[in-house]
Amino acid sequence: MTDAPDFDAFDHRSHMTRALELAREAMGRGDEPFGSVLVRDDEVIMVESNRIVTKDDLRRHPELHLAYRAVRTLEAEERAKTVMYTSTAPCMMCCGGMRKAGFGRVVYSVSGADLAKFTGGSPVYSAGELLDGVTEVVGPVLHEEGRRIHEDFMQ
Repeated sequence: MTDAPDFDAFDHRSHMTRALELAREAMGRGDEPFGSVLVRDDEVIMVESNRIVTKDDLRRHPELHLAYRAVRTLEAEERAKTVMYTSTAPCMMCCGGMRKAGFGRVVYSVSGADLAKFTGGSPVYSAGELLDGVTEVVGPVLHEEGRRIHEDFMQ
């Protein structure tokens, strides 16, 4: 087995930019603005964007669908060497799938608390708390860019 990857050396800006592009693509086709990429060895290996509306499937959050795909195609050791970059911190449902997937790290742009401000609610959880002991959660990265996407969506 090789040494654990140095996640801090990954190109966070580039990968988060791609996740944010996917969020904008989702918004452009009528879905809510969420996008995620799965990265291994600093290379994108899978991408997803929100498809709840266009696929008529409430489970089609990008984080949950990436977790599903990763569990089906990657061994646990491989998943532990991956990072999910996501436009917004994952919801409780997605965190459940991500606990099963066991990614090495999750990096977000917009926190659950920020999202609650946009929707008028209050955050009832933290992805960091829900994934504690399984996956390291880091953020925000490119926070202003992520917030701008949600602001555009709310207009």
